[in-house]
Amino acid sequence: MYHVKGSPRAGLTGATIGFFFGFAAVSLFGPTAKTIKDLIDLSPAEVGLLVAMPALSGSLLRIPFSAWVDKNGGRKPFLVLFAMAVIGMTGLAVILQTRFPQEMEHGIYPWLLFFGFLSGSGIATFSVGISQVSYWFPRQRQGMALGAFAGFGNLAPGIFSFLIPVFMGTLGLPNTYLAWLLFLIAGMVIYAFLGQNAPYFQALQEGASPSEAQEFATGLYTEESKRQELFPSGGFIHTLSRSATNAHTWLLVILYFTTFGGFIALTAWFPTYWQEFHATSAGRAGIFTAAFSLLASIIRVPGGSVADRIGGRLTAILSLSVLAAGAVVMTMAVSAPFAFSGAILMGVGMGINNAAVFKMVPEFIPEAIGGASGWVGGLGAFGGFVVPPVMGKFIEFEGQAGYAHGFSVFILLALVALLCAYLQKRI
Repeated sequence: MYHVKGSPRAGLTGATIGFFFGFAAVSLFGPTAKTIKDLIDLSPAEVGLLVAMPALSGSLLRIPFSAWVDKNGGRKPFLVLFAMAVIGMTGLAVILQTRFPQEMEHGIYPWLLFFGFLSGSGIATFSVGISQVSYWFPRQRQGMALGAFAGFGNLAPGIFSFLIPVFMGTLGLPNTYLAWLLFLIAGMVIYAFLGQNAPYFQALQEGASPSEAQEFATGLYTEESKRQELFPSGGFIHTLSRSATNAHTWLLVILYFTTFGGFIALTAWFPTYWQEFHATSAGRAGIFTAAFSLLASIIRVPGGSVADRIGGRLTAILSLSVLAAGAVVMTMAVSAPFAFSGAILMGVGMGINNAAVFKMVPEFIPEAIGGASGWVGGLGAFGGFVVPPVMGKFIEFEGQAGYAHGFSVFILLALVALLCAYLQKRI
């Protein structure tokens, strides 16, 4: 008999805590971008690229690392991503400790982009955790489990968007980045103690054959609600290629690009938006950004339960409609209270749709969950890299009015995503 460490609840807890700390980097450049912009004289498009860099690595690395889970579980991919993020955050902290403020010049901008890219590796723990948690839970509990993982893990950007201006006011910019490095290291250590693979992968590590490991994991729990039901059907290349041939994968990519990519983009963009367009203080901009981010995150938890009851597709259609309405409000908003109401609507729509998408992954692509989670999570999160520079271009072309009109990007994305949700039952 093989020895199994952990339980479904413990597996969920470890992955959620790890993702929470890994996701912290996405919120770092947003609140500090204005200070860096003024010091090294960045254009709006350059600011947009800077705040989007963690999202680039956090999206692209999700694809191979999530597929890696189907080979030997999520623990090793999780720790490798953490190590890469620590290297990136160390580089940023060293630059600011040695160059701030007198020697900050435009020449260090490429280095900020490079280390920002590495620091975003922790964001890629999302798709690893999605796959890791999926294998711990049976199908009827997927919505609840994945909603809790993503909902509580996604709280990190909102909490840190609020804390970063406070830290900057008390510690200064260089020490704020140093504090974030220490948070990241702490998260890596906590996950190393708590994070466990599902029983199937633990049995493989103890020498079981795939068939023996599956038989063991299936019969491990007497309760149907705890029994492992999902198993990988092949290795790294197989799971990526098999999920890539399923049209549902690409429809879900577009849905997730719109709402999770949009969530990452706005978490990074909102601090600049509130300060530059509505002339709010850095502290108030942090509060507004935190409110959006926390709401979009925590609503994933009940959103997953709703998707369990009424289905992921219908949940997606309803939530995307709310997102489109919020984006319309943002394009017309000239006052901060009106804009804040639009931001809240967008947060609700994004958060619930994010939960619905990963309810649909095991439903439509059960044969390659890791590969599908990688494509959906990776290419979907790529929206966090694409959208901020596009919104920056609106400002370059239109001036201040571009801050509002840039949200028309989300109207278009929501309409395309609604069409994709409709097509899920037509293919």
